[in-house]
Amino acid sequence: MAKSTLIGGFHAVLAALEDAHDKPFEILLADTRNDDRARRVQALARQYEVRLRVVPRADLDLKAPELRHQGVLAYVPEKAFDAEDALYQPAEKDRWFLALDGVQDPHNLGACLRTAEAVGVNAVIIPKDRSASLTAAARAAAAGSAERVPLVAVTNLARTLERLKELGYWTTGLAGEATETLYEVDLTGPTVLVMGAEGEGLRRLTRETCDRLVKIPMQGKTESLNVSVATAVCLYEAYRQRHPPAPRRRK
Repeated sequence: MAKSTLIGGFHAVLAALEDAHDKPFEILLADTRNDDRARRVQALARQYEVRLRVVPRADLDLKAPELRHQGVLAYVPEKAFDAEDALYQPAEKDRWFLALDGVQDPHNLGACLRTAEAVGVNAVIIPKDRSASLTAAARAAAAGSAERVPLVAVTNLARTLERLKELGYWTTGLAGEATETLYEVDLTGPTVLVMGAEGEGLRRLTRETCDRLVKIPMQGKTESLNVSVATAVCLYEAYRQRHPPAPRRRK
């Protein structure tokens, strides 16, 4: 049997049933759940012939004390990172990536995956070393998005960015010392948005590899934003530029 990992919560379990190529090995549903989401899980489990057991809620608490499981757990195949070669396609105007330079907190990784999937990023890139992995906590924070957006672990992030630049991608890194703000640059076309780690920001070599650096304008006394919040701000500005609203018709 392949290695498995435990995920919890209805978003994650439903995504594993609906969107993942490899379905869960087994689902555990609390005997206290008898609502629409629980019935949806049961129906999908029958459809995909996934074993489902109804158990006391206390059993779920014992198996996953660190997870807010909402009354449902699933044993799913341990997710292998998508191959690095999948990145290296000729640049197209609608293709874009998010690169995370050493994000350590699995909750931040999951939150970044969730936003990346929401705006249509083609893949999220992380270094193999000095980075959070796709733990149960990261999957829970991703709320199902870990099953929908490719996560690519690369040996050398700076080298990967250089190769993507050679293919026609424009790399934009977030750094507090930048002179331009996020709202002054063009984020359309084949793009890689590069975000730094908690506290440290971008590593020197990563920073030097980026075509340009931008900052989020700050008016208050707060010096910086949490990396998942900063990522959401940057991704949605890029999304806004890439999907301009249609001109309003005069009445």
